[in-house]
Amino acid sequence: MFTSTSYPLDASDWRGLFIKHISTALARSGLINLRQWAPPGDRDFCVIDASTEEEAEWLAALMHRGGISHWLRAKPVSGISAAIKLLRMLNTAYRRNKDVDLHHINWLQCALPLPADGKPVLVTALGNDMKLLRMPMMRHALRHALRNRPAMICPNADWMREPLYESFGDLAEIRPIPFGVDPQWYAIRRQPKEPPCWLAITRLTQNKLGPLFEWSEPLFRSGKRQLHLFGPMQEQVVIPDWIFYHGPAKSRQLIDEWFPRVHGLITLSCHAEGRPQVMLEAMAAGMPIIASHLPAHADIVEDGVTGALCGSPSEYAKAVEKLEDRDLNHAQGETARALAHGRIGTWDDCASRYMAAYRCLLKGAAHD
Repeated sequence: MFTSTSYPLDASDWRGLFIKHISTALARSGLINLRQWAPPGDRDFCVIDASTEEEAEWLAALMHRGGISHWLRAKPVSGISAAIKLLRMLNTAYRRNKDVDLHHINWLQCALPLPADGKPVLVTALGNDMKLLRMPMMRHALRHALRNRPAMICPNADWMREPLYESFGDLAEIRPIPFGVDPQWYAIRRQPKEPPCWLAITRLTQNKLGPLFEWSEPLFRSGKRQLHLFGPMQEQVVIPDWIFYHGPAKSRQLIDEWFPRVHGLITLSCHAEGRPQVMLEAMAAGMPIIASHLPAHADIVEDGVTGALCGSPSEYAKAVEKLEDRDLNHAQGETARALAHGRIGTWDDCASRYMAAYRCLLKGAAHD
C-alpha cells in the first residue's frame, strides 16, 4: 500500500505532484498491485484507491489548507487536533489493509500509527522530516513504530543519510533513493534571451524566499535584467514592484515558455529542504542554478560546475553576472543536464530503485 497525505487534484494542481509521478511509475511497471491511500485526484487506471469516501473528503480538505505541516505552523492548537485525527485515520487504513505484503509510506510522521503486525515498511524522508525529528519524543515514537519488522528509510537526498542512521540505523536500512524527472524536461533546448532573465520558483514564505528580495534588488531594480517569480502565496509576502510575479507555476508553461529562454534558476531558501524537485527539473533542462548554502542545495549544485552556491550578497552578484556569459552558461547548463541524466534519470528509473528496495524488504520478511 502506497500512503501519502498529498496528491494533486488534477493536471493543473502543483501540490504533491511528485507523489503522482511515483505512484504512476510504480503502477506502470506492471510488477506490483498498488493500493493508494491519498487525497483524491486522477489515478493511473491500475492503481486501486484504498481510502474510504469519508477519508478522501477529509484529506481533500487537508490539502486545501496546505497540508498538515502548514496547518500546524499556521494554527498550532487546531493543527494538533488535526494531526491526531490524521494518525488515527492512518492507523485505521493500515489495519483495514492488513492483507498487503508491504507498506510504502511517504513521510516519517505517517509511519507513527503503524500496527504491530511485522509487515515490511519503506518510509521516505524529505527535508521537513529532519526538522520533525527535533520534536520531543519523536525519535522514540518512530523507533517504536519501526521495531520488529523489516524496515527501510529512504531519504531523497544523500545528505540525510547520516542523521537518519544515527537515529534509526540499528532498526532500519538507510537507503537514499532520488526521485526522477519526466523526460519532457530533458528534451528542452535552451536559447537564453536578452535582457537576461532569471527564474525563482518557490512557495512564497519568508523561509523559502530567504534573502531573495534583498540580495536581488541592486541587480534587478534597474531593469537591465529581469527576475520572474513563480509559486503559491502561502504567507502574506509583499512582492517588490521590480519583480515579475506570475502565481503558481504550471509545468506546461515552464516547459514551453520559460525554461527555454531564461539564464537560470535562483533559490536562496533557508527552509529545511530535502532535494527540491524544481532544481532537478532545471538541471534536466540544461539550466545552471544559483543557490544558497544549504546541505540540500550543495547535494545538487556543484559550485562553479553546474551553477553557484552563495553565502553573501557579493557572491550572489558575482554569480549572476558571471553566468550571463553565454558560453559559460551553456557549458554549465549542459553539464547539469548530463549529471541529472546520469544520477537522477526518469520517474521509471525512480520506480526501479523502489522496486529493488521492495525486493530486499520482502526477502528479509521471508527470512524472519
